[in-house]
Amino acid sequence: EVQLVESGGGSVQAGGSLILSCAASGSGGTYTMGWFRQGPGPEREGVAVLSGDGIQRFLDSVAGRFTIRKYNGERTVYLLMTNLKPEDTGTYFCAASPRRPPWANLLTMNEYNYWGQGTQVTVSS
Repeated sequence: EVQLVESGGGSVQAGGSLILSCAASGSGGTYTMGWFRQGPGPEREGVAVLSGDGIQRFLDSVAGRFTIRKYNGERTVYLLMTNLKPEDTGTYFCAASPRRPPWANLLTMNEYNYWGQGTQVTVSS
């Protein structure tokens, strides 16, 4: 079983930056790790994912503003968020899968086996 622990959330003004981190522990694969978020609506949307072979995918609305990184030897994934907007507000959840989902499904919740508890990001205008 894999445990995921997020940190780094907070409150910022529009245009600001935040870095989220997610540390994995326990047995089980974390080949693909990434971030989803849940705003006021019922849907949890995929924001950014990174696979072990370097494949990345971003939600269109964050492309160019968010960066996802994972360093060799670490089971920690980082989400660098810049030029934040009020619509980026939400609870950000770390997710992991022991495999790399197909490209079309990289940002699909059901492809991920393990989830963190979430960290709140609030962007004010």
